[in-house]
Amino acid sequence: MSTMTMRETESRTGLPAPTLRYYEEIGLIGPIAREEHSGHRRYSEADLDALQALACLRGMGVGIEDMRTYQANRALGAVAAGEQRDLLTRHARRIEAEIERLTVHVRYLAEKAALWDARDRGDARAEATAKQRVEEILPALEGSLR
Repeated sequence: MSTMTMRETESRTGLPAPTLRYYEEIGLIGPIAREEHSGHRRYSEADLDALQALACLRGMGVGIEDMRTYQANRALGAVAAGEQRDLLTRHARRIEAEIERLTVHVRYLAEKAALWDARDRGDARAEATAKQRVEEILPALEGSLR
């Protein structure tokens, strides 16, 4: 069975060594096998698979407790499929809400940039139009900042 060093695992998962150690320490993965003489960690393909899933979840803003639940559900397989679906759906909805909020922010910034661009060019009509668009966005912006 082929195993990987920590450095190789870092490269394959994008997770830095301190995170790999932390995930093992708190029980998200492992225990990780060690080389007999040096004590260095050696990651298996199964470890890599689990770490790649955790790296994806981490990148999507999923917290440690939900990562624990995800890992436990993976181990349970079909028995926990409904709970796994619900966990992932909840995070998908959270990300959709964040996208909506950020879309409002992008619209606001674009319109403010257009307003300042019009001022820079001395185009009073374009400035007035941009100012109106900014004012139209303000209610949604204020709601997104709460």
